[in-house]
Amino acid sequence: MNKKNLLRLAFLLFLIVGTIFIIRQQHAMPYQHNTGFIFGTVYNITYQSDRNLQKEIEAELMKVDQSLSPFNKSSVISKVNRNEQVTLNEMFLNVFELAQHISKETDGAFDITVAPLVNAWGFGFKNGTDPTKQVIDSLMTLVGYEKVSLAAPGMKHPTPYIKKKDPRIMLDCSAIAKGYGSDVVAQFLKKHDIQNFMVEIGGEIVTNGVSDKRVPWRIGVTKPTDDSLSTSNEMQTVLNVTNKAMATSGNYRNFYYKGGKKYAHTIDPHTGYPVQHSILSATVLADNCATADAYATSFMVMGLDGAKKILDKHPELMAYLIYTDEKGNYAVWYSKEMENKIVASD
Repeated sequence: MNKKNLLRLAFLLFLIVGTIFIIRQQHAMPYQHNTGFIFGTVYNITYQSDRNLQKEIEAELMKVDQSLSPFNKSSVISKVNRNEQVTLNEMFLNVFELAQHISKETDGAFDITVAPLVNAWGFGFKNGTDPTKQVIDSLMTLVGYEKVSLAAPGMKHPTPYIKKKDPRIMLDCSAIAKGYGSDVVAQFLKKHDIQNFMVEIGGEIVTNGVSDKRVPWRIGVTKPTDDSLSTSNEMQTVLNVTNKAMATSGNYRNFYYKGGKKYAHTIDPHTGYPVQHSILSATVLADNCATADAYATSFMVMGLDGAKKILDKHPELMAYLIYTDEKGNYAVWYSKEMENKIVASD
């Protein structure tokens, strides 16, 4: 055997030994499990790392809170809502522009100005009294994604700002912020060369790689039930969500009845009233969680036929929809691309 072949053999052995070492090291590296409270909900984050990064992760989440939380009086969105001069940071701009884009794609089914209506009906549902037509008509003047826009700097505003057709208009990104927060954490973990993780904030999920059981990440979709105490967590299906983002929209615990049929508490931004579509739960898979979050909310407003039209237009999205049929029984529809993601189903 000549010297050249010996060198090739030595290099090949080096590669084999190196690969075995890396695989063993990966298997030996522990998974960290962090849980806490953010955006008014619980987060659960699992990732493979020899360091616990919870403090750094929470620092990232606080940046999102400082940008998008309407409950944080010093946040960017709070200052926008109070019509104060504020520098719109990258996080706020990312979410605002994505929200406006999805609003246009869904013909306003997704709308970050709808909060006053949601609040009015929320109180009504709790108290057993509906808001009056006069109240709804008054609030509708303050609702509509086309009534807000990103304006270029000018004499009064040295930086880009949110232009409102009525200064009383309020923005609320709660239907997209949790998903965006999950994306932010996922990006943070990838920057630290962490390849195996699952980020979950209030049910909005991003996964990558494999779980601590060395298998693809599998996430359950809860069956909608009349369970005000939230004691039932019966699974409708289990999905393989590896290297994808997943969001579910639907008021699992509180429904209203009309004509003997069950409907979710979802407000239609076009009418100001609860929708009367049959969808009770919309689960969407997308490349990022903010997008999945927003479209899941949209599908609750649009109903089954409207959701199907959006999915035909956007093959990059996958959806699993639980609804009530004409007899009031649970039924399921899912996009063709979702078939390969279903691990187990009732």
